[in-house]
Amino acid sequence: MTSKPATYLDYNATAPIRPEARDAVLRAFELAGNPSSVHAAGRAARDVVETARKAVGELVGVVAGSVTFVSGGTEANVLAIDSAVASGVKRIVVSAIEHDAVVETAAASGVSVSVLPVDADGVADLSKLSELLAGEGRTLVCLMLANNETGVIQPVAQASAIVRAADGLLHVDAVQAAGKIAIDFSALGADTLALSAHKIGGPQGVGALVAGTRANVVRRQHGGGQERGRRAGTENVAGIAGFGAAAVAALRDLPQAADQGIWRDALAQRVKDAGGVVLGEGAARLPQTLCLAAEGFASQVQVMNLDLAEVMVSAGSACSSGKVKASRVVEAMGRSDLAPFALRVSGGWASTEADWIVCGDAWLAAWKRIGARRREVA
Repeated sequence: MTSKPATYLDYNATAPIRPEARDAVLRAFELAGNPSSVHAAGRAARDVVETARKAVGELVGVVAGSVTFVSGGTEANVLAIDSAVASGVKRIVVSAIEHDAVVETAAASGVSVSVLPVDADGVADLSKLSELLAGEGRTLVCLMLANNETGVIQPVAQASAIVRAADGLLHVDAVQAAGKIAIDFSALGADTLALSAHKIGGPQGVGALVAGTRANVVRRQHGGGQERGRRAGTENVAGIAGFGAAAVAALRDLPQAADQGIWRDALAQRVKDAGGVVLGEGAARLPQTLCLAAEGFASQVQVMNLDLAEVMVSAGSACSSGKVKASRVVEAMGRSDLAPFALRVSGGWASTEADWIVCGDAWLAAWKRIGARRREVA
């Protein structure tokens, strides 16, 4: 007798590696050359890197030369912010829902930092942006394309118009949006944009910073002249190969990603019928992300109960060393009352409708047990 497979709905933390990416990694492991070497083996490794660079560029609509490979989404965000400060930016504006990599890098930058608030659905309040941009010195604005906890898509193109009118720069963390919605770098009006391979089914430990013509990427890691002098160190050839393969597959599979909105909404309705709350549902969201909360059903208790039912989800961001704490994003949305109870369900390239149904069954069963215990205590 075989046991049923576990249900994995934590793609916003990391996606299972795609077969195409795994195969590309294994092929790259067979190469012996350093991509900076001029002999045949080196040229073969360089060809792998440049083929992947082209594929990653196509995922967001840019030419290969706009792409700098780094160690992941965090480094891409750090490089963008540090480069802007090194280039003379005097102030930084970060939205209230940015990833910790952006928030903490801005705080450590040595320049003044202001926070752009969001509304009750978690959408950046652009009416406040012009006010925050007023003042002396050029400003860098950091506004993510889609939030990692709620899936809420931000009005980046509209923000760009405001930022450019003030002669500012715009950095976009697109780590969660890539592979889930179509991305056009030029249409967004971004100056820099961060990507991560493992969010789209590539290997962990590799990402990219995309830079436009207004941006000046300043090397923060010194040594050799790799990545067109933007980042020293021998490239992670195998990881980059997997990133490129995942980018090709993610672009191909965008229509299927959109289909998950139906499955997400079906689970959302079950949650609401049981007395739960869906956060950000009044805004456009990634089709495969659901943020829910039920007062009295603590986030960590939800995660543990679902894990016992072999359903894997997250409470908030997965980048906090395994800690579960009240959601800063939900607090920014004005729902501090629900922040300790927020749960994130996120699907991806291999998810099925059955996964979402199983998750709903497990969540509702756990919520019913919690309710019964609370009644007993009362």
